[in-house]
Amino acid sequence: MKSKADLSRRRFISNTAMATIGTIGAAQLITSCAGNNKKTVEIKLPELLTRAPDGKVLKAGLIGCGGRGTGAAINFLDAGPNLQIVALGDVFQDRLDKCRSELKTQKNVEIPDEKCFLGFDNYEKVIDSGVDIILLCTPPHFRPQHVEAAVKAGKHIFMEKPCAVDPVGARSVMVSSERAKQNRLCIVSGTIRRVQKDFMETRRRVLNGEIGEIVSAHIIRNGGSLWVIRRQPGMTDMEYMLRNWANFCWLSGDHIVEQFIHEIDVMNWYIGKNPVKAMGWGGRQRRVTGDQYDFFSVEYLYENGMQTHCAARQITGCSNLTKQLITGTNGFANAKGTLYNLKGEEIWTYPYPAESAPDQTWKVTDPYVQEHINLVTAIRTGNIINDAEAQVNSTLITIMGRISAYTGKDVTWEEVMNSDLYLGPKTYAFGPVPGIPETIPVIGAEPKQ
Repeated sequence: MKSKADLSRRRFISNTAMATIGTIGAAQLITSCAGNNKKTVEIKLPELLTRAPDGKVLKAGLIGCGGRGTGAAINFLDAGPNLQIVALGDVFQDRLDKCRSELKTQKNVEIPDEKCFLGFDNYEKVIDSGVDIILLCTPPHFRPQHVEAAVKAGKHIFMEKPCAVDPVGARSVMVSSERAKQNRLCIVSGTIRRVQKDFMETRRRVLNGEIGEIVSAHIIRNGGSLWVIRRQPGMTDMEYMLRNWANFCWLSGDHIVEQFIHEIDVMNWYIGKNPVKAMGWGGRQRRVTGDQYDFFSVEYLYENGMQTHCAARQITGCSNLTKQLITGTNGFANAKGTLYNLKGEEIWTYPYPAESAPDQTWKVTDPYVQEHINLVTAIRTGNIINDAEAQVNSTLITIMGRISAYTGKDVTWEEVMNSDLYLGPKTYAFGPVPGIPETIPVIGAEPKQ
């Protein structure tokens, strides 16, 4: 087994290979990155199954029973026949109980007491409960540790995005991913855009040259404020932070990592290689708890001189927009399903079914279920899939932008890949969390008097 340092340099410092189409695999792929414009084979999309094939019973255990975890468990059960959720793990009894209730109400699935595990070691107990698949849906800080344990135990994995909150965790996930490949274990990530038909077909057309060579991208995700959990009397530091996890950087990575990864992943999916530098800025105007920013703007620079711009905001009462705009030499693309020429005229739009509007892609394909259809299909057919590398790259790009914004300094890809930055405590217990005050990053230096 190669060392983490060797593996990180080999996998990351050089440009990544073109990412997977996002399902079980493409019938054909272009053989070079979009940036050098030397396409030798036309991309064709694989068929997206609407239901996984039948087969022996596959048992899954859920780690992280919050809203997304409960949703992932239901999505897994909807993916095909002979699928079972048989074990649950969380640190909070109330979240575990709510998940059990939802599974009973929505899917008539009952999880016995002996298969419900509490505590910070609940992941070990779920992994050891006789399951084939692990669904990883905790706050992302814990993802690297849980991926490593699941792979060592020989389990297939669904892992929600992002896969880490810091460079140390991201490199750990890549090491685990390599081990999973060696052991023919599947890993499917929660980067849903790659399994949406409208996004897939738009990308196929762009990479086949319909708007020329990609020269830049403009990526936006502006929305309202997230949920907030106020600290209640008697809450320890750890309980407060875990219940309010989306507002603490060590648990979520900040919203540029935890949510904006979806849009930046689309950019990375198109461009097919990592930026060499991030120049970021951001700040905080309205967020009322935690230690994060509520807006970011980042310029990414690539080795050929290309630049992309990515911006995100979470402030209620402002104009909202989510868009992935890819610019080519002959036109531009809204990655959700429209191509334009340089005059701004539509030259193609995705043929949505008559009963579906362009902003209702769930009626076209539910990506939250599609992920699990792909996972189960791969396991049952033996056509192993592992998209962890793509998610690690996108996670690191967002981390790179966050570090630049927090510090006010340009940050290079090599600096991130050699960084020892680790966020959060090394041990977990309900009580004080030393060294993590609820303070906001402040950039630059005080002006001289």
